[in-house]
Amino acid sequence: MNVEILNHEKDLIELKVDNVTVAEVLRAYLNQEGIKFAAWRREHPAKPVFFRIESDKGTVKKAISDAVSAVKKDAEKIVKAVK
Repeated sequence: MNVEILNHEKDLIELKVDNVTVAEVLRAYLNQEGIKFAAWRREHPAKPVFFRIESDKGTVKKAISDAVSAVKKDAEKIVKAVK
């Protein structure tokens, strides 16, 4: 998986991601207080996803880090439940 940062400010980040599943899971986990906007778009199925995240509280980087940690934690729970 490749992620490229296109634009980064304190309350805004724009990413280019080559995996739509990762973008959608991250968008769902970013649906929380403090995130003003989180959405992705893809111009064509063969092209990468452009992801924009805006925050009105704290930094976007911290919000993404927290969301990724939550995804990992939930994935570990699923793996343990399946075993």
